[in-house]
Amino acid sequence: MADEPLSIRARVVHRLADVVDNVHVGRPLRVAIDGPDAAGKTVLADEIAGALAGRGRPTIRASIDSFHRPRNERYRRGADSPEGYYEDSFDYALLRRVLLDPLGPGGSRAYQVRAFDHRTDKPVHARVLQATKEDVLLFDGVFLLRPELVELWDYRIFVSADFEETLRRALVRDSPLLGSAPEVERRYRRRYIPGQKRYFAIAQPKEVADVIVENTNPFEPRLIEPRAGLVSST
Repeated sequence: MADEPLSIRARVVHRLADVVDNVHVGRPLRVAIDGPDAAGKTVLADEIAGALAGRGRPTIRASIDSFHRPRNERYRRGADSPEGYYEDSFDYALLRRVLLDPLGPGGSRAYQVRAFDHRTDKPVHARVLQATKEDVLLFDGVFLLRPELVELWDYRIFVSADFEETLRRALVRDSPLLGSAPEVERRYRRRYIPGQKRYFAIAQPKEVADVIVENTNPFEPRLIEPRAGLVSST
């Protein structure tokens, strides 16, 4: 029996894995998977990791969620502050020190994938691991293409989705965490979505990304290169 044809999503994932697998920089490759909250970054990063594993390319998976600042710093401007969300949520100096710089040019390749647990509001003393030059860091999170980080990535993926669609997903995903669907909607409309709009205005992440994954419909994502238009997923 002939193999089933790949879905549109599978073709997109394999196309991205092909691109990443063909990039060799003589050291670990640092790939950002950026985008708004609930846009589908983590799922896509995991899918690319799986596709690369099938090609024999080793991967390192990590997320900005493991590099939060302590709660009193994150909310020092108020729990609903969009400015606070963009400016105060994450410890970028720590991220550089334990992960991005060690994997970068001249780095030791001795890295850690976690440094802080925002649920317990405590630092995490993760095991130090040693990367090979063929490893691919697939790092997902919000605000990754901001000015102080953008040049640290070797390849930049931006996962895009309409804010109303990301809110719809968040109502399902985050209601247990935040207590109720109304609280999720309130938090997104006051803090997270305005914080993302601030990020868009300052960093213009779609303009500096190497590729955009238009993921409003996750079953039929589209690949777009900012400077070249729509990219075929076939």
